[in-house]
Amino acid sequence: MFYEEVFRELNKKKVRYLVVGGGAVVLHGVVRMTADIDLFVDFEEKNLLKFTKALTCLGYRPKIPVQASDFADAAKREKWKKEKDMLVFSFYHLKRFQDHIDVFIYEPIGFKKAYKEKEIMKAGFIKIPVIAIKYLKKMKEIAGRPQDLADIEALKEVEMLREENEKK
Repeated sequence: MFYEEVFRELNKKKVRYLVVGGGAVVLHGVVRMTADIDLFVDFEEKNLLKFTKALTCLGYRPKIPVQASDFADAAKREKWKKEKDMLVFSFYHLKRFQDHIDVFIYEPIGFKKAYKEKEIMKAGFIKIPVIAIKYLKKMKEIAGRPQDLADIEALKEVEMLREENEKK
């Protein structure tokens, strides 16, 4: 399965990452559709090289005509952001084109702080590092699209339900 193999490989390679976007919204308990994986990865070069190696080993390639390892180059990421208005770097699977992964090329919020406060969710035997709701809402505010605004409202409901359950 798409998600399982990606998280398993990233964990195996000890990549520091967080699930963000629609996948994080779903993992926090909101029922909604999402097809891709959105990730926020620690931009330390060694970590990014482990990340790109893990995806390459699984059969993923960059959507743009560059080497996967180019993602680890801070100057290239900055150039893509400035010249192409790129916010995420996309990978697709060579044989399963519907399997798609987007990775932020910049830090919309501080990674280290968000990583420190992550929530670990389990799916079977796999541990999945998920961005905390408060940071997810900030990222959704920054994006500001209609779906993001709807996600923020749904996440507020999740927070209220969690608070009510804690009181019991």
